[in-house]
Amino acid sequence: MSTIKFGTDGWRGRIAADYTFDNLRRVSQAFATYLKQEGLAEKGVVIGHDMRFQAEDFAATAAEVLAANGIHVWLTAGATPTPAVSFSVAHKHAGGGINITASHNPPQDCGFKVRDPNGGAIDPQGLKKIEAVLPEAGTAVPTLKLDDAMSDGLVTKFDAAPAYTELLHKLIDVEPIKQAGFNVLYDPMWGNGAGWFSKLLAGGKTTVHEVHNERNPIFPHMTRPEPIPPNVDHGLAFVQKLGADVAIINDGDADRVGFGDENGRFIDQLRVYGMLGYYFLEVLGRRGPIVKTISTTKMLNKLGQMYDVPVYETGVGFKYIAPKMMEVDAMIGGEESGGYAFKGHVPERDGILAGLFLLDMMVKTGKKPSQMLETLFEKVGPHFYDRIDSTFDAARKPEILANVDQARPAAIGGLKVTDIVTIDGHQFIMEDGGWLLIRFSGTEPIIRVYCETTHEDRVQDILQDGMKIAGLK
Repeated sequence: MSTIKFGTDGWRGRIAADYTFDNLRRVSQAFATYLKQEGLAEKGVVIGHDMRFQAEDFAATAAEVLAANGIHVWLTAGATPTPAVSFSVAHKHAGGGINITASHNPPQDCGFKVRDPNGGAIDPQGLKKIEAVLPEAGTAVPTLKLDDAMSDGLVTKFDAAPAYTELLHKLIDVEPIKQAGFNVLYDPMWGNGAGWFSKLLAGGKTTVHEVHNERNPIFPHMTRPEPIPPNVDHGLAFVQKLGADVAIINDGDADRVGFGDENGRFIDQLRVYGMLGYYFLEVLGRRGPIVKTISTTKMLNKLGQMYDVPVYETGVGFKYIAPKMMEVDAMIGGEESGGYAFKGHVPERDGILAGLFLLDMMVKTGKKPSQMLETLFEKVGPHFYDRIDSTFDAARKPEILANVDQARPAAIGGLKVTDIVTIDGHQFIMEDGGWLLIRFSGTEPIIRVYCETTHEDRVQDILQDGMKIAGLK
């Protein structure tokens, strides 16, 4: 319980095991100290939360610690989508943000995401600074009761929806979507996105049918609120039942998006990123750099060459994507998990805006989701993706790392290996331009083996070769 490590987006833990109120106070104090060291404390902090178990109580606890440090807190009045929380940081010119959410993790988990003044993920160096000032376990952390902090003006509750909604309307004209007459199935996965598409698209010919749109911290019909199979299967089954034209799925805190076609078939997140890239470059005619993690699609590299725009690859996580997007003034940034960020917004994933862009692509192309995917493949060729997530004994991590580090396979899945990239984990590039990636999760005790290839019949062979390389088979 005394060891707290910041992963890809902050700190996550198992509720009542290591994610306790005492540990939450320690982490909150560390963030307060970090803000003071960076000269950001006087600007205040935005704190939001999701719909997980006791999330509002955890958010209030964080606010009590920051208030006791003399730092003003804007505390969301209820569960709020992560992109709205992140945007509020920039909108209020705050020094940073805290979001109490475990995003797509299992129901037993909760999290503590931290944001910089731009509303984006704090870079790895900043996370190390926060870790370095964590109070020792058992250290008394100053707190100020929430009611007293509000009376003293140190905590102000607010609604993040109006300013965020105004931003959405600046970034996309929803009127054509409202008048398109679509039948949209929307699945917020029992999370913060509930009600958002219904409100944004109300008043026109398009109808929105929501499923899993109540608060339920055990997340029925799914192992976790992550918008990939099998978690999306129960929601996608409603597509044909309702005769829907498309399915939009957000994860538990609404910063990621999943997409289903008119037949209820899932369109994987690499293909969605390829479609978004095509939408911006071809359909909208925009130009600008693209930022992607090494774990997402090479279709973007092909599009970059075709439309003469640079494509930058980073390690996995928005702690790498956000700084790179700002550095190169990127048009779009994204990752394999289904998180995409856009120019004109904060450098943070926005599953709601991404869903609206996909609907707009349907409007502007006049095509169904399956046809949009066919159009992308006509441009860059078919691409196929899958991944295997495996839990592992922590004691085996050095052994697995050594196995992968020493591996020099001549071929994987019958395809010649042409290069090895070690930006984040070990990525083996193959002769068809596809890849196999083996890396440890930054948020859970899981090792991931992923691949993308132009050969549909070799996907499973590639993955199994990856498992063998890691010594997991």
